[in-house]
Amino acid sequence: MRTGRMRLNAEVELRGRVVVLVPYRATHVPRYHQWMQSEELQKLTASEPLTLEQEYQMQRSWREDADKCTFIVLDKLRWVSGSYTEEDCMVGDVNLFLTDAEDSTMAEIEIMIAGMTKLGIKTFQAKIDLENTISIAMFQNFHFKEVSVSDVFQEATLLLTIDSCRRKWLIKQMNHVEEKRYSQRLEEAIGNIHQSTD
Repeated sequence: MRTGRMRLNAEVELRGRVVVLVPYRATHVPRYHQWMQSEELQKLTASEPLTLEQEYQMQRSWREDADKCTFIVLDKLRWVSGSYTEEDCMVGDVNLFLTDAEDSTMAEIEIMIAGMTKLGIKTFQAKIDLENTISIAMFQNFHFKEVSVSDVFQEATLLLTIDSCRRKWLIKQMNHVEEKRYSQRLEEAIGNIHQSTD
């Protein structure tokens, strides 16, 4: 049973060398909605245009759905400067979907991220529109292998299986990532303000 499992990221912030991953919150919706007005992005992500209110509803459903794990990707350099809002630092998003009710170690992924440490993911699956050759090439560069092509949906399915060797490599690559409580940044900022006024 995996109820509530994906909510592990509700208060998690992951700090890498150049990006920070934070949970998708309502404050991120206006910028996300602005992105999704792009016809090119709609095509590349197989998305339909939504109203702003529908985008807020979607954000709430992603946050509450136990089978989804969504992060907003922030530009770390801008973010740590403290001069920009999170919305100004947004550069993308990362989504994991637990789509196989019989195999909780497999997740569909929209962008490459090593999520196996906390979630126990052993297989990443990407479904990409056949015309989206740029994304297919990107995932193949990440060692995803094409396992099937659907003529009906006009999409390719690619898999990356995390064996023990690849797991060690991924953990080594991620050893610089700091996991913190998401609200900690606000507390740090408040602490810095108090220190400067003392």
